[in-house]
Amino acid sequence: MGVDAIGLVFYEASPRNVTIEQAAKIIQVLPPFISVVGLFVNAESSTIQHILSHIHLDVLQFHGEETPNDCALYKMPYMKAVRVKPSTNLLQYCIDYSDAQALLLDAYVDGAHGGTGHTFDWNLIPQNLTKPIVLAGGLSALNVAVAIHQTKPYAIDVSGGVERAKGIKDADKMAALLNVVNGIK
Repeated sequence: MGVDAIGLVFYEASPRNVTIEQAAKIIQVLPPFISVVGLFVNAESSTIQHILSHIHLDVLQFHGEETPNDCALYKMPYMKAVRVKPSTNLLQYCIDYSDAQALLLDAYVDGAHGGTGHTFDWNLIPQNLTKPIVLAGGLSALNVAVAIHQTKPYAIDVSGGVERAKGIKDADKMAALLNVVNGIK
């Protein structure tokens, strides 16, 4: 459908969780030049190393309470997900995760590590961030144009907004969202 990356969720509590075998099959049929992102939530280092020994990932995406040292351990490009609420200091995250390729900004929902389908107040994103942002959280064809115009992200991360049920993507919703994104100038 013309996306730049695909995310594979390696978090058992998620309805979007994939096994190594499922991930390998997905990667095998991807067109060329699609980045493969592996999403982890407070995963043990041995778990991540095991996955990396079986499949190729281009970028790691950390959604838990991983420290900067935890994220840098794999010597790979990574994004640190931040669940944004009014008290979140995104400027400090840029300093703390200085070697991250980007910050992925998602909605704060108590007890959840992302994938909730909720948006957050995009006015909470400072204009002077020193890191590219990947915008996530409740994005769909209905709000993605406004989100992009307001936040000017490096990329968007969409999941629930293009699903017909948790973990089941809807081709029509994906196409509708991409039509909007591709029409933005």
